[in-house]
Amino acid sequence: MTEPKPPAERLLDLFVFGPAGLAITAAEEFPKLVEKGRHRVEGQVHTARLVGQFAVQMGRRQLGQILGRVGSRPDDEGPAARVEPAPAPRPPAASAVPGDGARSRTANASAVMTEGNGSGPAVGLAIPGYDSLSASQVVQRLDGLSRPELEDVRSHELTHRHRRTILHRIDQLLAGVDGGQP
Repeated sequence: MTEPKPPAERLLDLFVFGPAGLAITAAEEFPKLVEKGRHRVEGQVHTARLVGQFAVQMGRRQLGQILGRVGSRPDDEGPAARVEPAPAPRPPAASAVPGDGARSRTANASAVMTEGNGSGPAVGLAIPGYDSLSASQVVQRLDGLSRPELEDVRSHELTHRHRRTILHRIDQLLAGVDGGQP
C-alpha cells in the first residue's frame, strides 16, 4: 500500500504537474481532434448539401410538371381539375456518417442530382473536383492556371456559387497576367 503524499506534494501535483501534463497531452492530441472534427462536420455538411440540391431539383421538376399540366388543359376543365402529385423522389444513396468511400459516392450522386438545376458539375475546368473544393482549396490551385483557364473558373464561379474569395484572387491573378500588380 502506498503512503499518502504530504500536502505540499499534493499541491504541486494539483497546480503544477497536473496542468503541465494536461497541456502537453492537449498539444499532442489537438491536431488529431481537429482532423476528426473536420472530417465529421465536412462530411455531414456535404451530405446535407446533396440532400438539399436533390430536394430543390425534385421540387423544380414537380412544379414544372404541374405548370405543364395547367397550361395544357382544355378550357372546359378549368382550374378545378385535379392534379395528380408526382411520385415521391428516392433520396441519394449516400452514407449519413461518411466513411472512407463516402465522398466518392456522394460526389457521384451530386453529379447525377444537379443535372438540370443550374449547378451541374464543373466539366472542363482545369481544377479537378472543383465543385467539391472549399474556397481556400480552390485559391491554392489558381496560381498555376493560364489566363483562359482562370477565365473559365471565374465564369463557372459567377454562374454558380459567387465565392468572393475565389473571384477576388482570380481578378488579382488576371491583373498580374496583364502586367498589373498581383
